Amino acid sequence: MSKLDRLDAPHVEPLNRLVRSWRNERANRFVPWFDPDDAGTCARVLVLLEKPAPSTASLGEAAFSSEDNGNPSSRALRVARIESGLQRSQYVRCNAIPWIDPEQPRQAGDTAIDSAREALHSLLTALPRLRVIVPLGTVALNATMRYFTLTDAPLIVPVIGAPHPSPANGAHRHEQHQRMTNAFRHAARIASEGEGCGRRPSTENGHLLL
Repeated sequence: MSKLDRLDAPHVEPLNRLVRSWRNERANRFVPWFDPDDAGTCARVLVLLEKPAPSTASLGEAAFSSEDNGNPSSRALRVARIESGLQRSQYVRCNAIPWIDPEQPRQAGDTAIDSAREALHSLLTALPRLRVIVPLGTVALNATMRYFTLTDAPLIVPVIGAPHPSPANGAHRHEQHQRMTNAFRHAARIASEGEGCGRRPSTENGHLLL
């Protein structure tokens, strides 16, 4: 079956329910689906990028936040992920700002980031086995840290940041690939510390309880 035919597969239905709710909050807001080929709610690793690419938005209802997308950033992510040993069954991909909203500026500043903070909290709540977040790029890292430090009761897990896989970082392409691959490799090691699809280690007052 196609990805669209599997939008409501059990492991991904809660996440795509979030997509529908984010779309309904504002008219003309574009939000890509979560990919049913990824781990969905069983994910132990969250790979967080900035916001949907224009090429993804051009696909409309058939758009997914996916390493299978044809843009250069997705291809670079996929190569690094495979090289690292991180399995698709271990991770889920999303964006720190999960939508394109025509009422927001194109630049992903603090206002746009903070408008998506509740969405990030909803996403983390829907990932019961999450053990680590890998933000790619300064926007995703800033969004993660603003969520941790500006939310009353954040869900805190370890963070391993790496550069965004955009070809715009061409002058540092080798280092970009190396850092992203190593971030995925470290995340895979953390993800392998336990299996299954139960609950994440609990938190109390923002501290991780293992």
